[in-house]
Amino acid sequence: MGEVEPGPAGPLEPPEPPEAPASRLPGGIRVLKRNMKRNGSRNCLNRRSRFGSRERDWLREDVRRGCVYLYGADSTSAATPAATSSDLHLVLCTVETPASEICAGEGRESLYLQLHGDLVRRLEPTERPLQIVYDYLSRLGFDDPVRIQEEATDPDLGCMLRFYGEKPCQMDHLDRILLSGIYNVRKGKTQLHKWAERLVVLCGTCLIVSSVKDCQTGKMHILPLVGGKVEEVKRRQHSLAFSSAGAQAQTYHVSFETLAECQRWQRQASKVVSQRISTVDLSCYSLEEVPEHLFYSQDITYLNLRHNFMQLERPGGLDTLYRFSQLKGLNLSHNKLGLFPVLLCEISTLTELNLSCNGFHDLPSQVGSLLNLQTLCLDGNFLTTLPEELGNLQQLSSLGISFNNFSQIPEVYEKLTMLDKVVMAGNRLEVLNLGVLNRMSHIKHVDLRMNHLKTMVTENLEGNKYITHMDLRDNQLADLDLSSLCSLEQLHCERNQLRELTLSGFSLRTLYASSNRLTAVNVYPVPSQLTSLELSRNLLECVPDWACEAKKMEILDVSYNLLTEVPMRILSSLSLRKLMAGHNQVQSLPVLVEHIPLEALDIQHNLLTRLPDTLFSKALNLRYLNASANSLESLPSAGAGEESLSALQLLYLTNNLLTDQCVPVLVGHPHLRILHLANNQLQTFPASKLNKLEQLEELNLSGNKLKTIPTTIGNCKRLHTLVAHSNNISIFPEILQLPQIQFVDLSCNDLTEILIPEALPATLQDLDLTGNTNLVLEHKTLDTFSHITTLKIDQKPLPTTDPTVTSSFWSHGLAEMAGQRNKLCVSALAVDNFAEGVGAVYGMFDGDRNEELPRLLQCTMADVLLEEVQQSTNDTVFMANTFLVSHRKLGMAGQKLGSSALLCYIRPDTADPASSFSLTVANVGTCQAVLCRSGKPVPLSKVFSLEQDPEEAQRVKAQKAIITEDNKVNGVTCCTRMLGCTYLYPWILPKPHISATPLTIQDELLILGNKALWEHLSYPEAVNAVRHVQDPLAAAKKLCTLAQSYGCQDNVGAMVVYLNIGEEGCTCEMNGLTLPGPVGFASTTIIKDPPKPTTPSSSSGIASEFSSEMSTSEVSSEVGSTASDEHNTVGLDAGLLPRPERRCSLHPTPTSGVFQRQPSCATFSSNQSDNGLDSDDDQPVEGVITNGSKVEVEVDIHCCRGRDLENSPTLIENSPTPCPEEHARGSFFGIRRQNSVNSGILLPVSKDRMELQKSPSTSCLYGKKLSNGSIVPLQDSLNLIEVATEAPKRKTGYFAAPTQLEPEDQFVVPRDLEEEVKEQMKQQQESRPEPEPNEEGRTELPEEFDTAL
Repeated sequence: MGEVEPGPAGPLEPPEPPEAPASRLPGGIRVLKRNMKRNGSRNCLNRRSRFGSRERDWLREDVRRGCVYLYGADSTSAATPAATSSDLHLVLCTVETPASEICAGEGRESLYLQLHGDLVRRLEPTERPLQIVYDYLSRLGFDDPVRIQEEATDPDLGCMLRFYGEKPCQMDHLDRILLSGIYNVRKGKTQLHKWAERLVVLCGTCLIVSSVKDCQTGKMHILPLVGGKVEEVKRRQHSLAFSSAGAQAQTYHVSFETLAECQRWQRQASKVVSQRISTVDLSCYSLEEVPEHLFYSQDITYLNLRHNFMQLERPGGLDTLYRFSQLKGLNLSHNKLGLFPVLLCEISTLTELNLSCNGFHDLPSQVGSLLNLQTLCLDGNFLTTLPEELGNLQQLSSLGISFNNFSQIPEVYEKLTMLDKVVMAGNRLEVLNLGVLNRMSHIKHVDLRMNHLKTMVTENLEGNKYITHMDLRDNQLADLDLSSLCSLEQLHCERNQLRELTLSGFSLRTLYASSNRLTAVNVYPVPSQLTSLELSRNLLECVPDWACEAKKMEILDVSYNLLTEVPMRILSSLSLRKLMAGHNQVQSLPVLVEHIPLEALDIQHNLLTRLPDTLFSKALNLRYLNASANSLESLPSAGAGEESLSALQLLYLTNNLLTDQCVPVLVGHPHLRILHLANNQLQTFPASKLNKLEQLEELNLSGNKLKTIPTTIGNCKRLHTLVAHSNNISIFPEILQLPQIQFVDLSCNDLTEILIPEALPATLQDLDLTGNTNLVLEHKTLDTFSHITTLKIDQKPLPTTDPTVTSSFWSHGLAEMAGQRNKLCVSALAVDNFAEGVGAVYGMFDGDRNEELPRLLQCTMADVLLEEVQQSTNDTVFMANTFLVSHRKLGMAGQKLGSSALLCYIRPDTADPASSFSLTVANVGTCQAVLCRSGKPVPLSKVFSLEQDPEEAQRVKAQKAIITEDNKVNGVTCCTRMLGCTYLYPWILPKPHISATPLTIQDELLILGNKALWEHLSYPEAVNAVRHVQDPLAAAKKLCTLAQSYGCQDNVGAMVVYLNIGEEGCTCEMNGLTLPGPVGFASTTIIKDPPKPTTPSSSSGIASEFSSEMSTSEVSSEVGSTASDEHNTVGLDAGLLPRPERRCSLHPTPTSGVFQRQPSCATFSSNQSDNGLDSDDDQPVEGVITNGSKVEVEVDIHCCRGRDLENSPTLIENSPTPCPEEHARGSFFGIRRQNSVNSGILLPVSKDRMELQKSPSTSCLYGKKLSNGSIVPLQDSLNLIEVATEAPKRKTGYFAAPTQLEPEDQFVVPRDLEEEVKEQMKQQQESRPEPEPNEEGRTELPEEFDTAL
């Protein structure tokens, strides 16, 4: 696609010479229209062909200039931005260009604006399209005017905002509004009438039949369809019979030309006839007026016009709705009317009117004429007062004025005696005046949540006997005395700043007062009707006495307080069924004497050392017990007799001090379904005891010292989840015989082999075997595992012969668990070597209920960050732009779906000389990152939710969003900032919170987690739980296990990044390694005690994850591992080649004058046929040795120009650069197969490397994707192999082809080159100096460090 060609002249001439003054054009505005074509695959334009050079120069002159993409009215483009259309124009203009001027140049009547692929609005002639775009981008979070101008030119913005020259309409939308056509029609059921050509219209609730010629003036037959019938006519093809309801029903037969047309009419008519009430739903159709034919449906009683752009003075506008004589219900919410349509007050039959979210600032007095009105909804406007005439509506029983600007309760409420509720959430009340409420004897419910209430005023001591329910959530009250409300039954006062609460207990039934600062709660008299009491997250030191005397209390929640004991009267209550007392300081529980009806007991996170001996024998109804995070050393017996009466089903005992002695006690609970014993001191689990837990469905034994799982686990036929990571298990348990097994986690153990049956259970979905460094998987095992949805197993790292070169500043581990959800909506990103190998990127994405967006962000966000880092060095700028661009790149998927996102970027700190690295963290939503510094947690993120961020809640309220009672924006999400959900703009924004922290030697680790993790683990607990865990993968697993044992049932994800920041981790040549000698000579270094080569830990969380879509051959062929940045090889006479000074990540090489290593590698993948030939041309691929399996080639590009060296007898002085053919003849490489410590890498052929091990035990998995979300950006060039042969030696392999390990695999040399290979090998061995036997004087060849193209 070349440069765009100019179309017809617009209202202003294009800028032919850049220096031409704009003043000579009308209005000083330049507008250029150009026709453009999209490519066939995506609705975007090639970046290079958007503009010509003249247009680019013109734009650069002024940031107030820009372009507007003008789309044609394609019938599918409104909902499908990727639709193909040739009618696309590019209009260059300025922010001052009005829509009328663009319309004049385009020959259009109007311009239309569509936001987020949803509604389409007609622009007013004075509106300025480019200014609309710039304002939109500015609201999203872009600050730089130049960047705003650049983003506005990106066609991908069309998924969020686009302009049309004609109003687009989808066919299914048109069908729902109106169906019409000329068809053959016959009246009546008999054959007396003849077929005649008529105009037929289906609109609203009626079928309209009229003459073709006189369709507007002639006689019209109107057939009401509500309650009638629509049937197919069997005797005539593609015909329908429409019949009305009633004894005198009429029938019309209509014959259609095609089956599709017949089905369209039948589908729409069937919806009408199935109604009992004459209802017409025209919501979300971008209507400016109702169709004229709709007025023939005079039986309409309810009309829904929500989410449109209804106008007043139009032929079918709001001023004409009075023509519906029987209209009772009208919904006009979200129409942006601005002014109240006064003519609506003439529809005297109205009983229900919804005018919320229309931007009203006042109501007219004429509203008092709607005498039959019973429901009036005015939420989400800017009202401050209500007219007195509203008091005339004596039948009004529901009045909604939430999320307006009222500062006090309107006095008109006193006249509206039929009202029983004051619904004023989200207004601006600062004082709670009980005297005003006392004068309203008809008011029973008061909803004042999310106001600005700070104080309470009582005019007199007179009590209020009428109010029964009050909601004061999310205010700023410090003290609350509602003792005068003697009839109060329910009170919500969560998330205030209450220190003391006083209530009347005469009628109190439920009290919710969590998340305050309460030290005392006074209720008098004792609430005899109280059933539920929630006082969690306060500062209570004891349970109130009156609560102990409540005889009907069934639920008590006093968790997250300062309690030191649980009163005997509470635990022995004969009505209490659920007690939540976790996260306190309780040291012991009272001994039970009598039987109690308690069903659920949560006492986690206390100081308990033992449970009451009679707990299980007296609480026979106990089904749920969570005693995790205590110091329990034993468990009480289930009962005195042999047969236990225990009904316990869910038992959580994680993170205690339990030993093997507690296992026999578990047998007394035969109904156990879920058992968590993680992070205890278990060494064995007796087989005879496990045999009796036949009802077990979920078993968690992770974090113990178990060496084996008993074989009797096969008797647990209902078991679907087994979690036993971080043990010492060496034998794979016999769980693959279980018929319902779904999830198995045996990571971080000592497994060496797996004995499996020939067929696995079809229910098995997830098998995690990562962290088992000695595990052997044969090909047969891989074939058997191929149908598992998710298989996680280690990707073995390659060895390093010089471990000092390996960067050890950070390592990570990742754990994700679905919980009780059937899908995992959490994804993670981990790139240990990022941006020239001197940084790292880690991310966490939580889609709540969707899995699409987290996966998209996982795959794209690292690439976006890499681009932004190259454009700006300001961490606040490039991090913010990364989130905003990622938000745009979500495209259509981001219109209705959203995701929380967290991104952590570690890079060298150039601003602070005292720090080696800096950590930049950005987040939206509820994902958080916590840094452990000297053992203390340092939060780095901000939670963007309505409950935890009052500033964001005020912002959303000011923009008139409707916040539902469950604290969700428009009932969708509790987050106020997230990526995606563009249809909730401007309430939901993608602008992130950004923090930058210099890393020091005191920084130990970094924890990333989603909402579910931090809801159940505090920052200090999470840090203390993993500080002393050696393996980051085991640490991440532990965090997820703790969250699940503490009550998490949702998706949970955790990533732990271990930090080792300090000069001792430096691997620069200045710290004892080789420095380049003068004039290109390579110097050597004497190392007395060189460290031994080590293999990096494979339990860092990097794992290959197999999809069920992979075939068996693909699974079998993906054995091996590609070369990575931590892999080291022996170079090609490395000591003879000059190279730049080697630097580590701590001290990167300056970029001036030196080629820098590319941040990514090129990965090739080709499927070879069985005979080793390419499937396309059946010709051997030159230079690639394959045995017929899938080959993945990873090539790193490096360049080094040969120079004449004194110590290089093999190099020819002043020799020119050889051609690729000369490279092939001059350098010979062998492919070394991967074993337990080595991967296939390209090496010079030598005697000591010709004998290679080929045991199947040397294989590891290289899956399609990494379970930790690591992203390897692909380079564009594919012609790289011939360049790699002249590259200097580096610590990674140039070429790695992981193929299927077979015994017959061997190093293959073409026959015509055998003699030349032998000669070269012989010369290489003769020229190699023999090492001296003296170990102290041993000299190692300096390793060449590479520079990339």
